Amino acid sequence: MTNQSVNFKVTEAAANEIKRIAEEQGIENPILRVRVVPGGCSGFQYAMGFDEEITENDKVVELENGVKIAIDEFSAPYIGGAELDYVNDFMGGGFTIKNPNAANSCGCGNSFSC
Repeated sequence: MTNQSVNFKVTEAAANEIKRIAEEQGIENPILRVRVVPGGCSGFQYAMGFDEEITENDKVVELENGVKIAIDEFSAPYIGGAELDYVNDFMGGGFTIKNPNAANSCGCGNSFSC
């Protein structure tokens, strides 16, 4: 396997939440797949979920707590340099991606355009 790294940051809060969810679901070696998919109000949206394997063309970020982030070849150019965070506020908690490549974002914050 010739996986390459990508400039994708994960805050400590996000890493801890990913690990917590993985443990809650009984996942021993968590791989969180972060993707950009066509859709949403602005053209693209983010999709995240646990995966069982890393493919040859994935870009991989390994976190200190044992979690791996896998980003597919299509998504990497759109989210390179982005940061995954977990915020907890009055409306509840959730993951958010701060993406310097996004030229515009929609009001809901779930989709963007480049």
